[in-house]
Amino acid sequence: MYKNFFALRENPFNVNPDPRYLFLTRDAREALACLTYGILNHKGFILLSGEVGTGKTTLLNQLLDWLHRKRVVSAFIFNPRLNVTQFFDYMMADFGITCDSSLKSQVLLRFNQWLLERYRAGETTVLIVDEAQNLSLQVLEEIRLLTNLETPTTKLLQIVLSGQPELEQKLSQPQLRQLRQRITLRCKLRPLTLEETASYIGERLRTAGANGQTIFPPEAIERMHIYSLGIPRVINLLCEHVLISAFVDQQKTVTASRVEEVAREFELDQIKPICSPLSDGSKESSDAMKRPEPSDVTTGRLGPLRPPERKI
Repeated sequence: MYKNFFALRENPFNVNPDPRYLFLTRDAREALACLTYGILNHKGFILLSGEVGTGKTTLLNQLLDWLHRKRVVSAFIFNPRLNVTQFFDYMMADFGITCDSSLKSQVLLRFNQWLLERYRAGETTVLIVDEAQNLSLQVLEEIRLLTNLETPTTKLLQIVLSGQPELEQKLSQPQLRQLRQRITLRCKLRPLTLEETASYIGERLRTAGANGQTIFPPEAIERMHIYSLGIPRVINLLCEHVLISAFVDQQKTVTASRVEEVAREFELDQIKPICSPLSDGSKESSDAMKRPEPSDVTTGRLGPLRPPERKI
């Protein structure tokens, strides 16, 4: 309801994982390069982790869009609360594979045959599992066994596991050590710095059609960063309700006090805030204000894809 008031074409702070709004921080660029490099080079297992709300699903949607353009067949499992039979049923259906039998042995034989046919045709196959921290130990073990579908020189199936930090904790359990050893690449999304928070808000406004007017001045963005802890999903929530509040009062510029008021309404003031990067001279604060490398978020272009420069 505030779009016309702020001269926007659309709502810039929806929580939907829209790839058009993907903000490519250094971490996101590195993670995307890691994922594409691992898939193209048939590395087998790739792990993507990050705190709740840091943009993992949005990044996966960008990856899926890239796979579609490359005509790479993929299956995307976004609800992992499945038993083994349900998991295989979902995977086979998403890949578009039919099997005359429901027996696990026959399903695996059909799946292996299908993967070999794609391999002989020079094609790549990718399985992506989101919210993988919710997978049972039994399903995780079955996923590990899928990496045994291989030729002497390459893995027939590329697997991406994406999840919250609890996934890494789960993988550290002794019974999953074989799976942990098979993860060849790891990438992680971290909360935004203050500078990245300012760029994130600015890019989303521009993507939504903002004409360059200052809606969020620096002091409001600083408060936004403090109360959101740099988590993009929380930033979206705060920005959305702050804009509604400003619209009700017919104020076209957001104040720091308005951000604080909305943050208190959502009880974000009860969460230990991060140190304000503008309030002290600590090294952590200084690092938080460093400008990240520019990104072409509005066009969705990934730029040249290169293997990660360092192990992640």
